Amino acid sequence: MFFSRQTGGASWLIVGLGNPGEKYEDTRHNVGFQVVDELAERQNAPVQKLKFKALTNLLTISGEKVLVMKPVTYMNLSGEAVRPAADFYKIPPERILVISDDTALDPGKLRIRQKGSAGGHNGLKNIIQHLGTDQFPRVRVGVGQKPHPDYDLADWVLGKFQGEDKKVMDEAVKRAADAVECILKEGADRAMNRFN
Repeated sequence: MFFSRQTGGASWLIVGLGNPGEKYEDTRHNVGFQVVDELAERQNAPVQKLKFKALTNLLTISGEKVLVMKPVTYMNLSGEAVRPAADFYKIPPERILVISDDTALDPGKLRIRQKGSAGGHNGLKNIIQHLGTDQFPRVRVGVGQKPHPDYDLADWVLGKFQGEDKKVMDEAVKRAADAVECILKEGADRAMNRFN
């Protein structure tokens, strides 16, 4: 069971991955940002304070003090935001929860893991590099595979959701936020049983 430390700081770091700027809003690659925004909206607490190369806010989620963050470093340098925040609040890797898109999963499917490789995701790769470990939990949100092998992966993940996919993803963002709340309250195992 987790014990919350009664300090002014944060006992968890929740990182939604994405790219900053209007051009990237609502793209497949920015699903992590959307989940963080959903968590913040539930508390009427916008994530807009610039700190640690990220837009941040301190929230209480499931009874835990949490720093939520959306790195503004661009995806491939996400670790540059995560490491300083983790160091500042002395948050160990097992309490750094990263939310990212996953092209290997069908749109809207969630996969919660307690640790693991980057699976080809450059944002995760950079965080692993900066933390020096892959032993941190993550919620991966499926955005679907590119339509055919010749299709450029960058074009795919930087594309926006359309039609039915958009509805599926709006729902997935809410479920991913529920999963984060569940991880903080009941632990990753319980969340994996419920959401994977």
